[in-house]
Amino acid sequence: MLESTVDEHYMKIALRLAESARGQTTPNPLVGAVIVRDGRIVGVGAHLYAGGPHAEINALNMAGDKAVGSTVYVTLEPCSHYGKTPPCANALVEANVERVIIAVQDPNPEVSGAGIQRLRNAGIEVEVGVLEAEARALNSAFFCWIRKDRPLIVWKAAATLDGYIAAETGDSRYVTGPEARHAVHALRRRIPAIAVGVQTIITDNPQLTDRFGNSQQRQPLRVVFDSTLRTPVSAKVLQEPGQTLFYTTERASPHRTHALEEVNPGNVKVVALPSTPEGHVPLQEALTELSARGINELLVEGGATIVSQLLRQQLIDELVYFVAPKILGGGIPVLAGLGPTLMTDAVSVQNVTWEQIGPDLCLRGTLKYDDV
Repeated sequence: MLESTVDEHYMKIALRLAESARGQTTPNPLVGAVIVRDGRIVGVGAHLYAGGPHAEINALNMAGDKAVGSTVYVTLEPCSHYGKTPPCANALVEANVERVIIAVQDPNPEVSGAGIQRLRNAGIEVEVGVLEAEARALNSAFFCWIRKDRPLIVWKAAATLDGYIAAETGDSRYVTGPEARHAVHALRRRIPAIAVGVQTIITDNPQLTDRFGNSQQRQPLRVVFDSTLRTPVSAKVLQEPGQTLFYTTERASPHRTHALEEVNPGNVKVVALPSTPEGHVPLQEALTELSARGINELLVEGGATIVSQLLRQQLIDELVYFVAPKILGGGIPVLAGLGPTLMTDAVSVQNVTWEQIGPDLCLRGTLKYDDV
């Protein structure tokens, strides 16, 4: 077997190890490591939770003395700075490994290139770029968080064949079948925060929780964009376990802020930002504030107004779009107010995959904006 093929084989194992911790490491990246000596795997590891040992340390602990003279496969450049844990690059040097294969360089300015240089300075052979595209896709949220100072935004929608998310009365229970709804809860389980606009709260009164997983597990942070705090104090998002964060503007009265925060003290927080000229919550500023809270990925579930604003500002990165085999012929559209005059003005969806889930189809892809 050629060396490049061997390297890809072990890197694929490391990528699977990293993926196994999906939803547990925020805001840290997903990282997997595999240690090989004399053609045998002697240690494996993944970064399992923020603040816990990194993948390389877990793999080194398993390998013990067998790490001497080994080849280490790691999906992201080993860290070289002291954070909540000591530098992994130092640990690899101290373990006397011979070769380190890295899928992708860390985008974090505190690390980027420094971990690689630390290894090379110690005489360790280093190769970067094995299955780089796969490694970047694995940590697309982390790369976005570091480089754009905002969470990666995933838009989830469920619509009829003719593009409606609800009937004219506002009734939307249910557009899709139970299998698709189960898939949405699985999505909520792996993404640290979920957001909607206030109209969705008023119309649907959603819980915005993962109700198919372990009831004791972490629930996503619930985020509501509500420029004047019209959310009723009886809204379900205020009653559920976990935290709810409102982004509003100076147009909201202090009385409404107090009323909402008092429904569930300590678990409901209101953040006021200067409104846009149209009177809306400034989305970019809100996302930057959310990023500072350690949220590197945000699932946006609606409604049409907030999603259209995000699209206009080219802030949506990925799409999970469920299409139900139903026709309404009228109702509330999935988007509103974009109004391009030419088909060439349409936003392109790339890297498309289709999956049938129950009677529904699910399209996943990344959004490509013409001027980006």
